Amino acid sequence: MSCCPSRSGARAGIFLNADPNAPNFKVPDLLPPEQISAVRAERRQRLREAVDGATAAFEKSPQAKQLDDSFNLAYRLMSSPKAREAFALDKEPASVRDRYGRTRFGQCCLMARRLIEAGVRFVTVNMFETVFDEITWDIHGSRPFTDIQEMSKLVAPNFDQAYSALLEDLKARGLYQSTIVTAMGEFGRTPKINPAGGRDHHPGVWSILMGGGPIQGGRIVGESDELGYIPKTRPVVSGEVAATIFRALGLDPHKDLPGPQGRPIPLADYSLQPIKELF
Repeated sequence: MSCCPSRSGARAGIFLNADPNAPNFKVPDLLPPEQISAVRAERRQRLREAVDGATAAFEKSPQAKQLDDSFNLAYRLMSSPKAREAFALDKEPASVRDRYGRTRFGQCCLMARRLIEAGVRFVTVNMFETVFDEITWDIHGSRPFTDIQEMSKLVAPNFDQAYSALLEDLKARGLYQSTIVTAMGEFGRTPKINPAGGRDHHPGVWSILMGGGPIQGGRIVGESDELGYIPKTRPVVSGEVAATIFRALGLDPHKDLPGPQGRPIPLADYSLQPIKELF
């Protein structure tokens, strides 16, 4: 799980390589290591400030300012009671945690709601860390991958439970109209069963879910052929999805950003438009 508009500069993300469904769940980056007391952490902060004072010439450069801003942001986050409170799933009623599902993905979706509620502006939840020797969507059929039975009995129900709970919870708390919620992957699965009893990678057609903010729910855009192999009507490309998200966030998808050598780069390709059927 991460919350990160980008991976560099002042908006670098926090990556939680921990299971929020574990009884001893902690967020390591919000507290100093166990061997470092709060007093020592504060002392190290003061020492760094003293070192910074001796490098005034270096700090005049933009790179140094970015480094300093990033460190101070990280330190404020580590020492912030509000940040620790957002990760405290034990504050949630048992009934709410049960509604999301007592799984890693379910509790990560609940944590995502808490982070949004606390003011975090971008949250990513990855359902699995690896596809090897775990029950995942990677249903090739033979080990170390998952088969269709495991997908239908475990993976899909866990997703349905957690994702629907997240949408309902956001609506109940008045957050749905100001939050874009998208569930997607990078490709689909072959419509035919392979010899191992599974389905392989298939980039020809797959589905995503979008909702929240100005995006209208209860709509289906496009359909596949009778085999689920290629789009039959209204194919949508990935750039249109990006343009749709930008539009839903109130951004012009064709706004130019500064690029290398001063060349402008649009948020989305000029030839692509948001999916108008969703608005």
